[in-house]
Amino acid sequence: MAEEDIKWWQKAVVYQIYPRSFQDSNNDGIGDLKGVEQHLDYVKKLGADVIWLNPVYNSPNKDNGYDISDYQSINPEFGDMEQFDHLLAAAHERGLKIVMDLVVNHSSDQHKWFIESRSSKDNDKRDFYIWRDPVDGHEPNNWGSFFSGSAWKFDEKTGQYYLHLFAEGQPDLNWENPKLRDTIWNMMNWWVDKGIDGFRMDVISLISKPDGLPDGKVPEGDIYGNSNRAVANGPRVHQYLQEMRDKVLNNADMMTVGEASGVDIENAKEYASNDGKELNMVFQFEHVELDGNPDDALGKWYDKRVSLPKLKENLSKWQYELDGKAWNSLYWNNHDQPRAVSRYGSDKPEFRVVSAKMAATLLHFMQGTPYIYQGEEIGMTNAYNLGWDDFNDIEILNAREYLVNKDHLIDDDTLLRYVHYKGRDNARTPMQWDASKNAGFTQGTPWLKMNDNFDTINVEEALADKDSVFYYYQKLIQLRHELPIITTGHYQLLDPEDEEVYTYKRIGDNEELLVINNFTADEQTRDYQVPDNAEVLISNYKDDQGSVLRPFEAKVYRYAK
Repeated sequence: MAEEDIKWWQKAVVYQIYPRSFQDSNNDGIGDLKGVEQHLDYVKKLGADVIWLNPVYNSPNKDNGYDISDYQSINPEFGDMEQFDHLLAAAHERGLKIVMDLVVNHSSDQHKWFIESRSSKDNDKRDFYIWRDPVDGHEPNNWGSFFSGSAWKFDEKTGQYYLHLFAEGQPDLNWENPKLRDTIWNMMNWWVDKGIDGFRMDVISLISKPDGLPDGKVPEGDIYGNSNRAVANGPRVHQYLQEMRDKVLNNADMMTVGEASGVDIENAKEYASNDGKELNMVFQFEHVELDGNPDDALGKWYDKRVSLPKLKENLSKWQYELDGKAWNSLYWNNHDQPRAVSRYGSDKPEFRVVSAKMAATLLHFMQGTPYIYQGEEIGMTNAYNLGWDDFNDIEILNAREYLVNKDHLIDDDTLLRYVHYKGRDNARTPMQWDASKNAGFTQGTPWLKMNDNFDTINVEEALADKDSVFYYYQKLIQLRHELPIITTGHYQLLDPEDEEVYTYKRIGDNEELLVINNFTADEQTRDYQVPDNAEVLISNYKDDQGSVLRPFEAKVYRYAK
């Protein structure tokens, strides 16, 4: 890729805001749009270009806003449309763009479309959703929900089942219906006309269901088929996204990223092709699924760290295979993943800062668009102080209900240990602004219990310390903006089998970057034959000891070829 061909979103850095947990402006314990607006200057200071807002639409909150009951109104917990418009204008005044979360694989069961759809078999919205007759007195197929249990719910009134790949309150929309698609295009264009800058598309790889809805393969020890494998990257998904491009996305210079559960390299080349027919990039999950439980029936729930050679192999595959063909997204964590420093570094006090910087270095020098999840830039950690009575996440609560109470596959204490490592509420505890009551998030009672380390890990502390994680992220972002090689350079992995150190090169026409990351709390020695003319571009230690790598040391050399 030539420097002049770089698109704005390829050089951009995205800051993800989970509004419920960012800043509460009215002290009801729930973050809101005014709270987001209060901290726009903070995001600008960090250097990010784009804010991705998790859903702020009307919702009964069965899945924290990912069950939308009205796509064109704001959840009163967050404010109203006037406040949204004010936030959008305030962001644009600062040169910040806003990307909205688009959730159109499913709606809420309280959306007017579904209320009509379930009212009778001949309602004109019946076919907006996926309804099927019972088969031999039970569900139409064996698909399991992502949130445990069956993916089908029987509706007494009409005698049919509706499909919900997620919670019962999240019925799947029927994309086979052209009237539904037209309705979605109209809704999206309404937001485009409002001036938003793009869409992050929730589970977009699941919108095209396989013909005939065949049974899925049942993992050993489970009773339901794997619906992700059955549904992801369905037969018409690319047709639908090309139609979306034609009807909506070409109407403005938008940034688009699709959350693509079950995506593989070949599909990603279509979703995120450089020809611009579909999306700009996708979120793939392979690298965050490498540390799942070896027992398929337990799925993600586990607490063993990922093997570094496996992680290298996966991240490198995406770097090599998409180079010149499609675009990568780069992320360690988000609202659905545990905290990066706890998972890939060390949240022990002596290593937290240095290992948070190491993980950031590894990711931010790769080719792709980096995503920073709120709190990541100050090294927020997993919340080990949350117990069963504190969790809010439906995935965690359902895992306990099924894996412990119903299926007896695991005991309570073991699952709690796994949840403390992998649970989604680790990322959803409120943002830690300062050491005051509730970390400055609210004067009320927080909707989710605070992580109890906010007295030492908070924004105020980070901004006061020139060696903090925050200023390191600020420099990483600045380097991406200034050095085209970070966007355009080719990737080359070194020492794929090294179990302690992850090192790679970015190769440009006239220069190279050597990116070295010690993934351990131990000193390592590695000699990479660094040229004499090399400069240290960035490092998480104050000096360079050459071939000696201190605990979680990260450094990047830049040199002419």
